[in-house]
Amino acid sequence: MSGFKENFLWGGATAANQIEGAYLEDGKGLSVYDIVTVGSHTNPRRITPIISEENFYPSRVAIDHYHRYKEDIALFAEMGFKAYRLSISWSRIYPNGDDEKPNEKGLKFYDDIFKELKKYNIEPVVTISHSDIPLAIATKYQSWTNKKVIDLYVKYAKTLFERYSEYVTYWLPFNEINNMFLSLSALGQGAMFPKEECTFQGQPDDFEMRMKALKNIFIASAKAVIAGKEINDKFHFGTMICHITRYPRTCHPDDVLSVFKNDLFYNNTCSDIMLKGEYPFYTLNEFKNRGIDIELTDEDKQILKEGVCDYYTFSYYQSISESTLDFNEQTSGNIMGGIKNPYLKETEWDWPIDPVGLRYTLLKVYDRYKVPVMITENGIGCRDVLNDDGTIHDPYRIEYIKDHIVEMEKAVNDGVDLIGYMAWGCIDLVSVSTGEMKKRYGFIYVDTDDLGNGSFKRYKKDSFNWYKKVIESNGEIR
Repeated sequence: MSGFKENFLWGGATAANQIEGAYLEDGKGLSVYDIVTVGSHTNPRRITPIISEENFYPSRVAIDHYHRYKEDIALFAEMGFKAYRLSISWSRIYPNGDDEKPNEKGLKFYDDIFKELKKYNIEPVVTISHSDIPLAIATKYQSWTNKKVIDLYVKYAKTLFERYSEYVTYWLPFNEINNMFLSLSALGQGAMFPKEECTFQGQPDDFEMRMKALKNIFIASAKAVIAGKEINDKFHFGTMICHITRYPRTCHPDDVLSVFKNDLFYNNTCSDIMLKGEYPFYTLNEFKNRGIDIELTDEDKQILKEGVCDYYTFSYYQSISESTLDFNEQTSGNIMGGIKNPYLKETEWDWPIDPVGLRYTLLKVYDRYKVPVMITENGIGCRDVLNDDGTIHDPYRIEYIKDHIVEMEKAVNDGVDLIGYMAWGCIDLVSVSTGEMKKRYGFIYVDTDDLGNGSFKRYKKDSFNWYKKVIESNGEIR
């Protein structure tokens, strides 16, 4: 018998800028990802403030979900989804971010999405800002460095809460909020928007400014939580942490201590603030040691206390190994890589595969926070081959997700209150790190290539029918 709860939320996850397309349709404004070019594993994506017609910008087309959402949601329903994590495009609701009134056609699009999900009894889990903001906010206000953006975000969030109150219970204020600590590649949460063309990973940086911008994001999140609960006390708000699970590469005490401190700073700071309502001592001490003053006022502290979240959600793809010693072999990964772990296999994109690390992570976060936990991203990017008969055989994806589900169930049996699992990219979508389509995550194949060519027809992979059986059996059949 399955160890998962009877009402366990099996489903999948996507992001608006990676699936919708229709980048200027029905009043939508430009978002920051609309000016990021396609790239590859060896050729980095570029941010082009001056738009060139010679470049291809994959988010502008994506998989054309904007026009095909009914077909896509019907396929999710056929798989048996209990929940679907999606994001809303801020620039579809407020094209410039600071518009006086929202764009009614943009609101209507998500009305239709939520009605379609309700028709199939699929619970929406909604990310308010999935690392993507209106381009006008990035250029006019210099993104989250400007405190004025806090009120713009809260206005946007309240618009969503009031409009979709009858459809949505689960809200995530920001996606992978700790990316501001980990990396500059979270463009829509970056501290400084580049004025000149640069690579995706080569954005201008000022760590102190980045931490001040992140404080503004925390205040915006807390204010949104407070406002949301005033509008509907049944709303539930979650963190969304990019959990980069860390191991010491050796048992040298310096390695163990270094990894412990990095785990606190990079994985725990944001969830400590969002679930405990205050900056932890170790982060404030780190700021002090770096000579950084984030200008945290008594009013800020009160807002953070009042606007705490209800549950913990996170993305998990891999673990990384770290050391204070020199090791030559390196791996890649979600946001960041590490030292090669000799005990783990890797994907074609050099991401380590570590299902046991998911169990370890679930135990760690539940022990720390004692709140319900939801996995809102997990999956494997691979090259899939569309055969002449329309079949796609992806045993590697089945194996990856099956192994992670096995470890999830062990964590549940360990006592973790796990309430849901959202497979990332449940339908093929544009990869954030490379902009490619050939790095596919979905159970559903979309016939388009890295340059937006193809029929955009949807095909079921072998993993589609496998995942359907997993859900039907509540995780018992794997």
